[in-house]
Amino acid sequence: MEEHELNAAMDRYASGDPSAFGVLHRALAPRLYAYLVRMRGSAHVADDLVQETFLRMHRARATFSRGASVVPWMYTIARNVLIDHSRASRVRGKSEPLDAAMTNEPIDVAADTESAAVANQAARTVQRVLQRLPAAQREAFVLLRYEGLSVSDAADVLGATPSAVKLRAFRAYEALRAALAPSDEMAKSNTQTEAKPTSDRREEVVSERRRGSS
Repeated sequence: MEEHELNAAMDRYASGDPSAFGVLHRALAPRLYAYLVRMRGSAHVADDLVQETFLRMHRARATFSRGASVVPWMYTIARNVLIDHSRASRVRGKSEPLDAAMTNEPIDVAADTESAAVANQAARTVQRVLQRLPAAQREAFVLLRYEGLSVSDAADVLGATPSAVKLRAFRAYEALRAALAPSDEMAKSNTQTEAKPTSDRREEVVSERRRGSS
């Protein structure tokens, strides 16, 4: 659904049209769920937080500024839900483990096993690093890289300056790049090995055997 259609639906909902809620939920729930999974690393927790976010959107609908963009407004509410959830978890002394299911990307059946293993390892590394980042860096990176918000909209959601948002996202990117470097080297090595002619690889094996016997 186009953004202007979403904004129009939110305008109707804020004006008291209950039928507009279904339009908003169908369009925004998958996006909101993906955001919350990346932020919390738990599908189970994300399900609960999606419901809480929509409940708060319903309660706050009268405060929505007609003609404004609903997506940044939604993320602002979702962020507040996340903050409240994190505070409550700390009070209870409880932390949610990273879901194993969230660290696996779908495997392309056409891809060879080794390439798929490298891709899955990279996906698991990204999710682990995201969860270890400071919250300020993680949320800036997720909003810009995954959710596609502009720097200006992300700054509004986070209550920060655009320059601060860019700096936080850059630091997150640097941490991810450093963590993924070994995977990139492995993939490069595999590609180079596969690209060698069979005769070259045979000669390497023979050379290794000769060195081992000497």
